[in-house]
Amino acid sequence: MGRVRTKTIKRASRLVVERYYDKLTMDFQTNKRIVAEVCETPTKKIRNKIAGFVTHLMVRIQNGPVRGISLAMQEERRERRLDYTPAESALDPNKEKSVGPNVKSMIDEIGLPVTGINVIQANN
Repeated sequence: MGRVRTKTIKRASRLVVERYYDKLTMDFQTNKRIVAEVCETPTKKIRNKIAGFVTHLMVRIQNGPVRGISLAMQEERRERRLDYTPAESALDPNKEKSVGPNVKSMIDEIGLPVTGINVIQANN
């Protein structure tokens, strides 16, 4: 098993990430200096543990929302992703489409009035 972080380290790290998210990076050395400035840690060992978990959380935040951390930035990013509309629609009826012979036969069977379809022959 790996090393287990205490509840105190995790709680302090989450608090630091929520309050100082814009200053933190994914680099341990940078985060260590920031934790030293913003927290009163009794020892270097505890400071380093908090900075290490802060770095771990920052990496996880880049991948997606993290449970237990309420960031307005996370919510904004999620909303942006949901509200995103592409500049050019893939379903644009005026856009020329390239399909295989099987897809073309299915479109003809259904009787869809789709125009501008190029049939590409499969290379076998």
